[in-house]
Amino acid sequence: MGLNDTPSADRVHIAFFGKRNSGKSSLVNAVTNQDMAVVSNVKGTTTDPVTKAMELLPLGPVVIIDTPGFDDDDKALGALRVKRTKAVLNSTDIAVLTADAKNGLSDCDRELIELFKEKSVPYIVAYNKCDLGKCPDASGDGIFVSAKNKENIDVLKERIARLLPDDDGRVHMVGDIIKPKDFVILVTPIDSAAPKGRMILPQQQAIRDVLDSSATAIVVKETELSDTLLALEKKPSLVVCDSQVFDIANAKTPPDIKLTSFSILMAKKKGLLESAVRGVRAVENLRDGDTVLISEGCTHHRQCEDIGSVKIPRWLREYTGRDLNFEFSSGKGFPEDLSRYSLIIHCGGCMLSDRTVQFRMKTAEDEHIPITNYGILIAYIKGILKRSIEVFPELSKEL
Repeated sequence: MGLNDTPSADRVHIAFFGKRNSGKSSLVNAVTNQDMAVVSNVKGTTTDPVTKAMELLPLGPVVIIDTPGFDDDDKALGALRVKRTKAVLNSTDIAVLTADAKNGLSDCDRELIELFKEKSVPYIVAYNKCDLGKCPDASGDGIFVSAKNKENIDVLKERIARLLPDDDGRVHMVGDIIKPKDFVILVTPIDSAAPKGRMILPQQQAIRDVLDSSATAIVVKETELSDTLLALEKKPSLVVCDSQVFDIANAKTPPDIKLTSFSILMAKKKGLLESAVRGVRAVENLRDGDTVLISEGCTHHRQCEDIGSVKIPRWLREYTGRDLNFEFSSGKGFPEDLSRYSLIIHCGGCMLSDRTVQFRMKTAEDEHIPITNYGILIAYIKGILKRSIEVFPELSKEL
């Protein structure tokens, strides 16, 4: 990913659903104005979700997803395709239901609409193939379109754009806890785990959010933090550090300066923070033989001192003194059955959409499994959680 690219996690995810041969793929190609999906008269041509990140006016950076037919009745593969289609909804911001203009909504279409409502996904119904008859005006809850003749495609895109939340409602990393002209120090270790020649995404996003807030971002390594604090004539309003150097940053940052981590700020941005603070207390209830799930949103190559697979298990065993079992998931993989876990520890989720992280959180809460994240857990076992969330006064009741 280049520095000017919008990460997938920050793009609007628009998924197209419907029965086989309803024209989903044709409609996707018409909306994107390119041959993104394979089109055929043979039912079930799309066998797996097809995903493409792109710029789509008037929407901006988006991820378009073409899904398999929801009515696939192939005994061997149909159930799996339907299962994958349902899974797409967990990361979908806007759903487009492609229905047949001539036949109207089918029972399958209505089932999809109920799923959209159940998962609180905004949706629009696109009645496709109206070129086979008169194409009615675009009005009401649905819109009549022709992917073949490109009728009402621009209107459909405008209607999709209306379903987007107001940009003013976006959740900041730090913009809502700092003021213009504040100094913010960002502590970013450069070690074997740091990507060559660039910074990790939460660090990039924090810098941009500080600048967007008309504040000053000062980026240092943990070894330069003390000298930087001494050199500044103006006291910083906030120090943000990588969770791996939490204890170092805590020791070097005066108590009258607020301190938190990139991972904790990501938990706030993704909507996980309150649950993560509440869930971390389950550490005290862990017993010998308990299984802990550590889940990462990316699929990077794990190194010898990887934080998720090496450091956190070691720190947790040392803190609890318990003989714990650990299981790991990464990328889009996340267990459907969470019942065997005593605790779930999630990464910051920078590579996952907000909806995906919130779905995982809700799944855990529905099964009464405590969930927390890397930053909250590390701050807790290092004894500095209270300080690290002082920037969020509303959470004090959770401690």
